[in-house]
Amino acid sequence: MGAMDLRQLEVFLAVIEHSSVTKAAESINLSPGAVSLQIHHLASDLRTDLFVRTGKRLIPTTAALGLAVRAKALMAKVREIENEFGGDPAADTRQFHFASGATTLIHRLGRPLRLVRKQYPNTTIQVTVSATEEMVAGLLERTIDLALISLPVDAQRLTLLPLFDEELLIIRPSAKPVRGWHVGSIEPAELAEAPFLLNPPRSNMRTMIDQFLDDLGVKPRVVMEAADTEVIKKLVESGFGYSILPEFALRNQPKYFQAFRVPGKKLIRRQALAMARTEHPRALIISIAKLLKGALARNI
Repeated sequence: MGAMDLRQLEVFLAVIEHSSVTKAAESINLSPGAVSLQIHHLASDLRTDLFVRTGKRLIPTTAALGLAVRAKALMAKVREIENEFGGDPAADTRQFHFASGATTLIHRLGRPLRLVRKQYPNTTIQVTVSATEEMVAGLLERTIDLALISLPVDAQRLTLLPLFDEELLIIRPSAKPVRGWHVGSIEPAELAEAPFLLNPPRSNMRTMIDQFLDDLGVKPRVVMEAADTEVIKKLVESGFGYSILPEFALRNQPKYFQAFRVPGKKLIRRQALAMARTEHPRALIISIAKLLKGALARNI
């Protein structure tokens, strides 16, 4: 038995629709001879007669009518797949997996994600909260489509869309509620004596903080570690120690901590959207990345 292909089924359905080789040929931009040859090959592959001629008309056999039902369903599924994997983001109904750190999700992504849901109401969007290093691994494994990460990272296999810079500030407990927003100055000598609550070792955030403190000549006395910024912030407010956290996560009122920077020694990290580098970028990923970038730029 030969190998039946989709083109043969497309030609077959055209003949079924028009009951004429000539009209079918016109509808699919083939010559009548090519249409006849495709029908002959299909009948040979299936080992059955598909049409009988009555005058100038082709009459489908019972076998052909049964084949037409299944062929139409198959071609509809093929069109669905083509649309899903095509270049139109609005027609892409595959699940979309977005990832972000908890702090950025809480303080920055509310409105931007609402815009994404409005733009793509029929797309199933899964959101994961994770650390930068875990998000990068997910991008490379293709389990995550788009992630909002903290730089620097090894970007050899990633495409990055830089978003904005954010300052990390030193915070220490306050016995009284602090109102308003003020960033004071603190000297490295005080940090050398302070207990610290920091992110876990080998995390992207911890690497930046360790390098910053090392540049100040400070070896931090780490008394507790946590992966979540909001958890660390609450522990600082409860009096457990100092920490270093993103500025935009510190502005809630009132608060039981004070914010500081070392004079002349700002600690900055850059946020970026990241996707896996590929020869076949998914149009929906690019479209959502541009939408988020624009929305986040307006929020700054």
